[in-house]
Amino acid sequence: MKTVSLEQAAAMIPDGARVMIGGFMGVGTPERLIDALVDHGTGGLTVIANDTAAPGVGVGKLIGAGLVRRAIVSHIGLNPQTQQHMLDGKLDVELVPQGTLIERIRAGGYGLGGILTATGVGTVVEDGKPTVVVDGRTFLVEPALRADVALVSAFLADYLGNLTYALTARNFNPVIATAADVVIVDADNIVPTGVIAPDHVVTPGPLVDYVVAH
Repeated sequence: MKTVSLEQAAAMIPDGARVMIGGFMGVGTPERLIDALVDHGTGGLTVIANDTAAPGVGVGKLIGAGLVRRAIVSHIGLNPQTQQHMLDGKLDVELVPQGTLIERIRAGGYGLGGILTATGVGTVVEDGKPTVVVDGRTFLVEPALRADVALVSAFLADYLGNLTYALTARNFNPVIATAADVVIVDADNIVPTGVIAPDHVVTPGPLVDYVVAH
C-alpha cells in the first residue's frame, strides 16, 4: 500500500477506464476522489456503481461534467441529468437489479465467471441473455463484473491499508475492493497500525493499493 495525493490518484485513471465507485445515493461515496476526477477531466468512463446519485452529488458530479460514457447501475431515478443524457444518446445506461448487480461484482472479486439468478426471468431483463434450468427452475446467466479501478470510501484506514467502515456507508465499498485491478481509498481517518483491531478489519490491507493522504 502506498499513499498518494488526490491529484496523483486522479492521474492514475486513464480516459475510457472502467471504474467502480462505492456509495448509495452519495452515502459512502469517495467525494474527494470524484472531485479530483472532475478537475482532471478524465472522460469516456464506464462507471459501475449502485446509482448515479443526484446532480452535484457523488457519481452525479461525473454525469454532470459529461465524463461518463456508460453507467452500469441499479437505478437512475433521482438524477434527471442521467435520464436526459441517456435520452439524448450521450450516455449508455445498463440497468441491473440491485441484488444482481452486487452479486455480479462479488463474482468478479471471487474469480467466478458469473452468477445464476431468477430475478428478471420472464421480463425485459431476460432479453438476449442465456438461461439455464436447474431442478426445474429457470435462471438467467449474468456475467461477473470487474473494473480497472475501484474508488472506495472508508471510515478508518491504518498504515497497512486495512479498512473499516461506518454504518450504512459500508454498502458497496467492501465488495468493489475485491473486484478491481487497482483499489484507491479515501478514508476519513488514517490511524496507526493496531488501532483497528483484527476482528474489526472489513477490507484487509493486501486488497488496497493506494490510500489518499490527508
